[in-house]
Amino acid sequence: MAQETVDIHDEQDDTEIEAPVLAGYLAEFENVNSVVSAAEAVRDAGYCRWDVHSPFPIHGIDEAIGIRPTILPWLVLAGGLVGLAGGLAIQWFTNAHDYKFISSGKPFFSLPAFVPVIFELAVLCSALTAIFGMLLLNRLPMLYNPLLKSERFRRVTADRFFVVIDATDPLFDETRTADLLRSLGAVAVERFED
Repeated sequence: MAQETVDIHDEQDDTEIEAPVLAGYLAEFENVNSVVSAAEAVRDAGYCRWDVHSPFPIHGIDEAIGIRPTILPWLVLAGGLVGLAGGLAIQWFTNAHDYKFISSGKPFFSLPAFVPVIFELAVLCSALTAIFGMLLLNRLPMLYNPLLKSERFRRVTADRFFVVIDATDPLFDETRTADLLRSLGAVAVERFED
């Protein structure tokens, strides 16, 4: 019997591995005063896509960063008004329009009787708007962030403070941004990639 030989030929994979892309710069600071001063300088330099990370809330950092007030309270108000109007409309439709039921000579459209349902729907719609509005405005859930690859950034939950400037910022330039962060007294300036 003759044996057949089988030629196994591995096909070369034509896909290219993408090179890491610069996602931004991470500047480490040792204390609260230095990170607040750095935040003010970055704000004054005109950057708009950047953030400050710290192990605890810092009083006055919102002003230092230049964070505008959120629109979430207005969204919650709108959600409450939708709940109020919806509760009133459904009770009017069911009691005064669609199925008129005479009960002890009471009027078909009795606002005092409708108040509990209106109140509960306003609270429910406000709460749901607050939850989902907060998630959407904060772009959550964020399942991945390139900062989490950095060994240095892991100290943010313990004792370090960081200013992060994103590479998508219109003013971002590799050399000028790194030089700015170094000039602000950063202990270390690290580029992080995605």
